[in-house]
Amino acid sequence: RLHRLLVEPRWTLLFVLRERLGITGTKAGCERGECGACTVLIDDRPMYACMTLAVEAEGTDITTLEGLMDGEKLGVTQQAFVDEDAFQCGYCTPGQIVAAEGLLRGNSAPSVDEIRYGMSGNLCRCAAYVHIVKAVDRAAAVKKGGSK
Repeated sequence: RLHRLLVEPRWTLLFVLRERLGITGTKAGCERGECGACTVLIDDRPMYACMTLAVEAEGTDITTLEGLMDGEKLGVTQQAFVDEDAFQCGYCTPGQIVAAEGLLRGNSAPSVDEIRYGMSGNLCRCAAYVHIVKAVDRAAAVKKGGSK
């Protein structure tokens, strides 16, 4: 959807998404660009919404966790995280899923090392990293028409 709104120059994209548009899948974590909980795709590239001013995002395509769904059905990457049990507390999960989607849009067949590197900007306090890597690998396979 196209959104037009007047924003203050100091407002972050995270603030605008959550507080002005009511899009709450994007989480506020550290709010200083260290954890990745607020990851969104800006023109298909993973970016921290807490470190991006809303005015910087003008004219771009912004995809949040909600935008990865297929109607009321989970998207491929979202379903892979469920299938691989790639979350525990779940707080980092939206950012992890969006980062994974961004990785796969740029590299449809990443190696395990490329997945680890591509996901390295997203922290999981519960240390579900093994499952997260498996989920990204599964999503890549499903997107290519296979199954894992």
